[in-house]
Amino acid sequence: MAWSQVTHTFQARSKGCYLVTNDVLKAIESEVRKYKIGMCNLFLQHTSASLCLNENVCREVREDLTMALDHIAPESLPYKHTDEGPDDACGHVKCA
Repeated sequence: MAWSQVTHTFQARSKGCYLVTNDVLKAIESEVRKYKIGMCNLFLQHTSASLCLNENVCREVREDLTMALDHIAPESLPYKHTDEGPDDACGHVKCA
């Protein structure tokens, strides 16, 4: 069974929900061409970020998701873990 591994670094962005499909496709394009069928596993090496599969029909979906996550885990809560700033702990909560 053949397999390939590619490492990709995303550009830094502010908090929010972003489309990364094109970034991922561009990063793996040369490797993917070697296969007719397979599976893609994505591993995000960041402790306060996550990957979410969702629809991409309209921008409002991402805006609503960001709004809901900000409501669930606002920066104003009295978090104990603030080693990297006031948005550190709520970022961990949002990615869970």
